[in-house]
Amino acid sequence: MPQFGICIAPDQAAAVKAAGWDFVEGNVQSIFQGLVDDSAWTGEANVKSAALPVPAANCLVPGDLKIAGPTADLDALRQYMSRAIARASKCGTTTLVFGSGGARNVPDGFDRAVAKQQILDFSRMAADIAATHGVTIVVEHLNRGECNIINTVKESMEYVHALNHPNVQCMVDSYHFWLEDEPLENLTAAMKWIKHVHVGDKDGRVAPGQSGTADYRPLFAVLKAGGYNDRISVEAQFLDAPQNYASVLAYLKRVWAEA
Repeated sequence: MPQFGICIAPDQAAAVKAAGWDFVEGNVQSIFQGLVDDSAWTGEANVKSAALPVPAANCLVPGDLKIAGPTADLDALRQYMSRAIARASKCGTTTLVFGSGGARNVPDGFDRAVAKQQILDFSRMAADIAATHGVTIVVEHLNRGECNIINTVKESMEYVHALNHPNVQCMVDSYHFWLEDEPLENLTAAMKWIKHVHVGDKDGRVAPGQSGTADYRPLFAVLKAGGYNDRISVEAQFLDAPQNYASVLAYLKRVWAEA
C-alpha cells in the first residue's frame, strides 16, 4: 500500500500524524524561499521540527517569475531553482511538483510553440540541478480553468518524453484528471513515469469521500495494476478539518484495497 499524506504546512503536522497519516506535502515557495538569500532563509527549522517528514512539496515557481512568455528570464529562474532545490534536498524533500500555472501560463497572442520550448528549457535546466541534489521534479497537469498549457496527463507526458531526463517524471491529480474528462487509458500509458499522486474530489475539491460523488477505485485500479507504491497526497479541502483527517484516511485505504 502506498503512503498517504496531506498537503499542509509542516507546523500543522502533529494533528495529521495523530490521525495516522504518513507525511505532509509542503509548499516550495513558503518553505524553500528561492527568492531570498541563504542568510534570510527560515524554512529549514520548520521542516526539521515537523511531527512528520516532508518528502514532497508543490507550488514550485511563483506566478510572477514567468517561465513562458515575453518576460521569461531563464537566468532568474536558474537562480531561484538552484536555491529552492538545494534547500529541499537539505530538508529531505526529494519530490517537487511542477504545476505553477501562473508562471507557465501562455499569454494571449504569444506563440505557443515558443512557450512550449521555454517550458522545456526551464525543465531541462531544473532537472540538471535536481540531479545533483537527488531530487525529482514531477510534471503536474492543470485543468484549463487554472492554466492554458499542460492540461492532461497525456500532455504532461509529451514533456517527459521530450526531456528524457531521469529527474523529470510525471504525476496524476484526480481533480484535474476528472475536470478534463481524461480517459484512464492515458494514465495507463503513463504509468512507467508516474512518481507522485494528488487526490481530491471533482465536486468542490473536497477531500476524498467527502462529496459522496467521486469513485476513486477505477483510478486506483490503474495505479495498482501499474505497480504504483509511492506517495498519495490529498490536495483538497477537508470539511471540518482536522476532525475528519482520520475518516478520510480510512476511506482512502478502503477504496485502495477495493480497487
